[in-house]
Amino acid sequence: MSKLFPLLVLSTLLLAQRQPLDQAWDLIAKGDRAGATRLLESILKTAPANADAHLMLGSLLAEDGKPTEALAHLRQGVKLRPQSAEAHHALGEALKNFGQPEPARVEFQQAVTLNPNFAQARIDLGLVLLEANDFKPAAIHLDKAILLLGRKPDSAFPRYLRAKIHAENTETQKAVALLQDAVALQPQFAEAWSDLGQARKTLLDEPGALAAFERSVAIDPENAIAQLRLGSEYLRQGRPHEAVPHLQQADRLKPNDQATLNSLQLALRQDGQPEEALRVKQRLTEVLHAIDKESQNAFNALRLNNEGAELEKSGKLAEAAGKYQAAVTLDPTHVGIRVNFAVAILRLGRWAEGLDQLREALKRAPGDPKITAALNDALEQAPVEFGGKGKPRPAGKPMRP
Repeated sequence: MSKLFPLLVLSTLLLAQRQPLDQAWDLIAKGDRAGATRLLESILKTAPANADAHLMLGSLLAEDGKPTEALAHLRQGVKLRPQSAEAHHALGEALKNFGQPEPARVEFQQAVTLNPNFAQARIDLGLVLLEANDFKPAAIHLDKAILLLGRKPDSAFPRYLRAKIHAENTETQKAVALLQDAVALQPQFAEAWSDLGQARKTLLDEPGALAAFERSVAIDPENAIAQLRLGSEYLRQGRPHEAVPHLQQADRLKPNDQATLNSLQLALRQDGQPEEALRVKQRLTEVLHAIDKESQNAFNALRLNNEGAELEKSGKLAEAAGKYQAAVTLDPTHVGIRVNFAVAILRLGRWAEGLDQLREALKRAPGDPKITAALNDALEQAPVEFGGKGKPRPAGKPMRP
């Protein structure tokens, strides 16, 4: 069930106002998501200030992988109900899922501020802080979530996350204790079993580590990290024949991973398979070469981007665009460089190419408000033949970067 369900339970709308939303839930329960979407869109045509409808539709669209539309509805829901912790949390979840952790953090923080006892918001805030290596505040929120949830299955996940911070701080015994609690509360928690094995390994508990790794793989054989850890532990304990299939499975699940290939070629050699070991070693060499080339390309792309920015400042827009284009070619994954290139060529009147570049940037950073604003700004000014509205830009107003 969608995580937005608490929003509807806690809504203060009158029952008569909520009946259409209940119908939408019935459609979702029957698997008719398209019907629920149409119903919610119909509700909003006649009641555009219905916050719950915006939030529910936004969540549906987010689950369907439509970031622009989803975030627009979720933001409108927050605008209509700014004091709702659940609304801020729903927007934060979508932002995080669409690869925007920093704006998500802001929404989760607001949710926690509005409702300090909102355990799920604290978990999600702790997670984004943890992923940003901001361990101290992450620990505070996760500890609070664990306290709020008590010894219930739902507390297994924040315990698992909190254990990661203990492990990072070399507090291995504390990590083990939390992970043991996590797997006791949720015995099928494969990731927690895998981390428990890693923590036990650090404490030189070889039997305990191996047992945890084996349990993790038995629960989720499609987890590449768990397979790598189990295979590597078999290899370390002098059991290469048992290590090989797990390392091969890790390689199938996550091809060309450096750590996996290194362990696999060692296991194959020790298992008496020198020719296969050599083939894997050759692959490892190619991977290392590709990593080095990618690193060099990223460095050179940033250098070209900076040179382009300096040229743009000095009024040499065409030369700047050339630098930006070369930078995008070297590092097509860098959204900021792509946006710089798009804005430069739009200013040069290259509408079709510039709009395409902004759309591509938005695909790579779904729902990003700055890129969305830049694209909307460009469409306002683009000639009609390029899909724009052809409105002149006000004097002195630069195009949004």
